[in-house]
Amino acid sequence: MDFFELFRYDFFINALLGGLFASIACGIIGTYIVIKRLVFISGGITHASLGGLGIGFYFGFNPILSAMVFSILSAFGIEWLSGRKGVREDSAIAAFWSFGMAIGIICIYLKAGFAPNLSEYLFGNILTITTYDIYAFIALSAVLAAIFYFFRREILYVAFDSDFAKTRNLPVKFIEYAMMFFIAVSIVLTIRLVGVVLLMSLLTMPQMTANLYTANFSKMIFLSIVFGLVGCISGLILSAFINVPSGAFIIFILIAIYFICRLINVIFKIDTLTAK
Repeated sequence: MDFFELFRYDFFINALLGGLFASIACGIIGTYIVIKRLVFISGGITHASLGGLGIGFYFGFNPILSAMVFSILSAFGIEWLSGRKGVREDSAIAAFWSFGMAIGIICIYLKAGFAPNLSEYLFGNILTITTYDIYAFIALSAVLAAIFYFFRREILYVAFDSDFAKTRNLPVKFIEYAMMFFIAVSIVLTIRLVGVVLLMSLLTMPQMTANLYTANFSKMIFLSIVFGLVGCISGLILSAFINVPSGAFIIFILIAIYFICRLINVIFKIDTLTAK
């Protein structure tokens, strides 16, 4: 297939635009996830979203909408339960993780016939992104960019030291719940790109790569967006030529970029801890 011939197809253009705005949204919210050390929580929300997908398939709803509602409630549930005395955070995550997957599997099993396009939600298919998905990504990216621009300092205080944030009379719980809300929304919207199984890599690998070169929050967001965009675009184009699933190859590229950058750091003795 000729390289320029790819750009004649609307679905490929949609995939490129989806990858662009998904990289922006994931670059922003993913940086908060990595800094706040919420990767395991985000993994729990990601797998709990299967419950919403299953409910959507069973009752004939839009699976993305039902998954979003279920994921947001799961995110709030994890945040609330992990804040109770006598409940460990990892236990709260495991409870919602298992509950969501159990609900999803039961609903999909009870649905007569095979759930249509289920594999696209489990493993992703960026080529199925619609114009509606692109508009949703644009809106999410714009909202996240505005929030992190105007409230960057407050978010930073909560991310690095919530106890200190409380001494500054900041609404710590409100900020934490708001961030959990946007994490859940970002996760569900990104499911169509790489699927439930691979999603966490898109929210963490660009940030881990960016963290090799800077510890500055704003610079880390920018570099995460750049690395995510490079991974999405190159993975999408190369997957078309070697005929492999786009979502899986995007993650493969992101992981390859990380290890290449890590190797460069070792060879040139770049100290990550002193990076600004």
